[in-house]
Amino acid sequence: MKRRLSTGTILAGLLLGGSAFAQDIQTPDAGAYLAARNAAGAGDFSEAAARYAQALANDPANPSLLENAVIAQVALGQIDKAVPIAQDMRTAGIDSQVGNMVLIADAVMRDDWAAIAQDFSDGHVVSPLFDGLVQAWTALGQGNMTEALAAFDRVIATEGMAAYGSFHKALALASVGDYEGSEAILGDPGPGATAFSPRAAIAHAQVLSQLGRNADAATILSSVFGDTLDPAIVELQTRLATDETVPFDIVTSPRQGVAEVGFMIASLLATEAREDYTLQYARLAQYLAPGNTDAAMLTAGLLQNMNRYDLAGAAFGTVPQDDPSFVNAELGRIDTLRRAGETAVEVAQALARSNPDLPFVQARLGDVLRDSDDLKGAIAAYGAALDLYPNADPNRWVVLYTRAIVAHQLDDWPQAEADFRAALALNPEQPQVLNYLGYSLVERGEKLDEALDMIERAVADQPDNGAIVDSLGWVYFQLGRYNESIAPLERAASLEATDPTVNDHLGDAYWAVGRTRESHFQWQRALSLDPEADLAARIRAKLERGLDAVRADEGLDPIDLAIDPAQ
Repeated sequence: MKRRLSTGTILAGLLLGGSAFAQDIQTPDAGAYLAARNAAGAGDFSEAAARYAQALANDPANPSLLENAVIAQVALGQIDKAVPIAQDMRTAGIDSQVGNMVLIADAVMRDDWAAIAQDFSDGHVVSPLFDGLVQAWTALGQGNMTEALAAFDRVIATEGMAAYGSFHKALALASVGDYEGSEAILGDPGPGATAFSPRAAIAHAQVLSQLGRNADAATILSSVFGDTLDPAIVELQTRLATDETVPFDIVTSPRQGVAEVGFMIASLLATEAREDYTLQYARLAQYLAPGNTDAAMLTAGLLQNMNRYDLAGAAFGTVPQDDPSFVNAELGRIDTLRRAGETAVEVAQALARSNPDLPFVQARLGDVLRDSDDLKGAIAAYGAALDLYPNADPNRWVVLYTRAIVAHQLDDWPQAEADFRAALALNPEQPQVLNYLGYSLVERGEKLDEALDMIERAVADQPDNGAIVDSLGWVYFQLGRYNESIAPLERAASLEATDPTVNDHLGDAYWAVGRTRESHFQWQRALSLDPEADLAARIRAKLERGLDAVRADEGLDPIDLAIDPAQ
């Protein structure tokens, strides 16, 4: 019996192409090759490109060196520099997916649609979905709408491709002013078409506006994006509300159509394939349509995930200030700086000053100020965000929770507790809030029964979260239920084996039930895990004098030991 492929397997086959070359090769300059491969593996594409060029100087016809040199240049967004290398490969009879993509991009930029058609005729392919859609846009580039529509229909008829073929056919019709034909497809796209609904929704809204149906356009956007604060969608909704005829600008030419193919495939691959492979399609979209801010944002996100913060920041920086996506790009740049361990205070403050009415911008400023230990400034920024968020906005609980943590750090417990409880009022079963508030109450020795209930609910939601399981064991300990504390604390220590606090807690529980040898082992382990200075000093005191003596120094009652530790 034939095995039926899953949709995911079918889609992967339509999107992915394979390299014909092995990674391990023989080259006269093995040192340069190994350095290049290591650099590429680490995402250092600049170094990889330089090293591959060095290796090629001694072995200019090596297929794998040529292909990897192209990949490095594409990853850098330097497709123009990849073109001559790809041409060398073609001249040498070396067929490469990424090389073919680069040559297609070069021909598109020169509007040499005949060359692209000839390449496909000669069998120079990239991947099934890419090839099918680009052939259709190529026919449109040659002025042959009849063949273009037939090519889109062939894509639609291919298993797994229908939604994407329909979407691009609608874009092509709209790009030549056939808004009625485009709307007929976008309004009834068929099964599976929701796979690309955000981008399609914007295109559909623009098409409807061209048809004088702004109210319907606004409804489409609301159904997909809801009550969003995304500046680009808010601006589009505002323009629709004023009865402005919004231009159709998603795709206005065959070149932009090919760019849209690259962007769409990159978006589809973003959760299915390696970032460096997905990046090739995203960079193609950026190259062919520099004004496609969605492609820039996708590229930046991929690079951010690859820890290439310099390149990610540069990609976010390509979004111009007058673009509706600029705010989101700056938020991305702020996140990039934070991940890189660099200060983002000036960028966040400038963005907050220029966008005083956007609550998520003020909240991000709070995060940045918290990073820089300006806790009072963070409290003020979170307060500004809360003043701007609608009362029913689901983001409020996150800001309340974060402000509560900062207030706790400032020893303002009344404010912290009020914010924790306000966050729970909005999201009653949120495990992080339940755990933090419950644990804080335990540490303060207050409302222990309520704290236990909160932490038990948190553990029920996240039974494999070591920090939360530790909180459950610790509240049992604080309640004097020492035997009951052992199991959750042992599980927490297995889940968070390198956390000094968790191991310290288990040591205390062992002491309480008379397992003194094991308690000393856990305290020693906790001490080896580089705890903060205050915890380290307390652990040393327990190792020297025992837990009871330390508790007596702290004014706490002695533990009612289950077994005399002297026995």
